[in-house]
Amino acid sequence: QPQGNGIAERFIKPLNQQRPSTAASSKMPGGSTRPPPRLYTITTATGASSVSASSPRPRPESSPWGQDRVGEQPLGGHETFLGTRSYDEVMIEASNLRKTFGTLAAVDGVSLSLVPGQILGLLGPNGAGKTTTVSMLAGLVTPDSGEVLMEGRPLKSDSDPGKMRIGLVPQDLALVEELSARDNLIFFGALYGLKGKTLRDAMARMLDFVGLSDRAGGRVSSYSGGMKRRLNLAASLLHDPPVLLLDEPTAGVDPQSRNAIFENLIALKERGKAMLYTTHYMEEAERLCDRIQIMDHGKTIAGGTLRELAALLPTTSRLSLDLREPGAAPWLPELREVRGVEAAAVEDGVLTLTLRDLPSEAPAVFAWLSSNGISYTHVSSERAGLEDIFLALTGKGLRDT
Repeated sequence: QPQGNGIAERFIKPLNQQRPSTAASSKMPGGSTRPPPRLYTITTATGASSVSASSPRPRPESSPWGQDRVGEQPLGGHETFLGTRSYDEVMIEASNLRKTFGTLAAVDGVSLSLVPGQILGLLGPNGAGKTTTVSMLAGLVTPDSGEVLMEGRPLKSDSDPGKMRIGLVPQDLALVEELSARDNLIFFGALYGLKGKTLRDAMARMLDFVGLSDRAGGRVSSYSGGMKRRLNLAASLLHDPPVLLLDEPTAGVDPQSRNAIFENLIALKERGKAMLYTTHYMEEAERLCDRIQIMDHGKTIAGGTLRELAALLPTTSRLSLDLREPGAAPWLPELREVRGVEAAAVEDGVLTLTLRDLPSEAPAVFAWLSSNGISYTHVSSERAGLEDIFLALTGKGLRDT
């Protein structure tokens, strides 16, 4: 185990005095000093006892689980703990955010809001401005213009107590690989002002929540990519923040670990967390997100539910029929004239129709086929996906940008 050098020691030592002497201390190999990751400077040395009286709903020092929120229970419990919080409450609201680096406008006029019990997906290619947007929401980057409100109050300096109500899962892992998972959580928990039994209980719940209890004593350097991502999530949740910002949290993980992270996020949504999820994977946004904002070149080009986004397309549904008698289809031009049919084609014995509104227009199509003696053996339908939507809005595929 690494030996002490002063940084982790300040945070780990108080709890180590209550733990066996085998606990990791804080000197890195070679005697180098590793500063705490910058993303956590928003909570350094800010405990519940030091929060000013004007701070919104400060947490009692005795619990990291938000007992100030009536009726809530810790993660890992068996009761629903949405408490009395309204799902219409806006936790974070960003208005017209703009950030430039030299002549490059990384973010240009982005607005969004996060509400409890919902996941907002920020979808766009690499370089679209997603990470810069997350950094401004977390208070790590100051916007050139625009404003970020946390429960109606503007986020200000690094010591703003409102930042204690935000958990950040960065795209780059914020872990000390030479330490065990347990000691990483001790380290980051101390930065959130947690200690003693409060911290130990929070760690136990988080390790159980992400499925790492049996590997808590192992060095992070021995973990798989998926395990590191799950530990990264656990570190961001130790202080039970009502807001969670996740910047591509499944980057580089295997399908099994990705599914485990998805299950964690769905559970957090059910517990009332307000979440932002950035990704460039269409299937992730479709599976997880209640609302989606599409970004390209620093701007929001569309936003809404998947159904609302699909309505932006000239056509939104496809109907496929396996023809009983494949072959020439001289009747196609006439079929294309049926009300609601935007396009029709036959390939390999499959008739594919593009319809504006499937429920209202499909009956007329079926009636026309029946009256013209065209039979089929199988019917399937498909709505427009995010790939179709992105292509229609930008003129290019997401992975081509």
